[in-house]
Amino acid sequence: MLCEIGTLRTLPEHELLTGMAEVVKCGFIADPQILDSIEANPEKIRDSQSSIVRDLIERAVRVKAEVVSEDLRESGRREILNYGHTLGHAIERAERYQWRHGAAVAVGMVYAAELALAAGYLNETIVDRTRAILKSLNLPVGYRGDRWKELLETMRRDKKARGSLLRFIVLEELGKPRVYEVPDDSILYMTYQEIAE
Repeated sequence: MLCEIGTLRTLPEHELLTGMAEVVKCGFIADPQILDSIEANPEKIRDSQSSIVRDLIERAVRVKAEVVSEDLRESGRREILNYGHTLGHAIERAERYQWRHGAAVAVGMVYAAELALAAGYLNETIVDRTRAILKSLNLPVGYRGDRWKELLETMRRDKKARGSLLRFIVLEELGKPRVYEVPDDSILYMTYQEIAE
């Protein structure tokens, strides 16, 4: 695999940071050291040519490559790469793709963390850490409260849904993702109130 990070020089800072949402995702689902590095070096993340950014990209690529190689047909473990994407994709659609993918996924990760908290899988410390890390990268952590019905309809059409059950990738702890089949729409709505602006 070849990764030419020199091309990142051509991006404005906000584009670089938006792309970092996928790196952050890899930290939450498989490599918490990614999160530690971001927290310890928030300003260096803004320099696309820094050794920190190079290391973060390498770690994220390694996570994705390992997960994909274990599940080439996307029938199991590979699903964890969708952390933050169920709501994220719905936001992208609601915004007619004017939002950057990483920004939508950032909000989706906060929602997934809040959902895991509501389900009793995750503690509030990790939810707060999720928000803090994403905010340090100038990524959004909330979304419009008036869009819930539209978002829910879009999520129902998500490839991970099973009949009427919406399925989310959530965390039990850092580096330990799982599938959560949400038994009741009221849980989804109450959780959405935690991110609604």
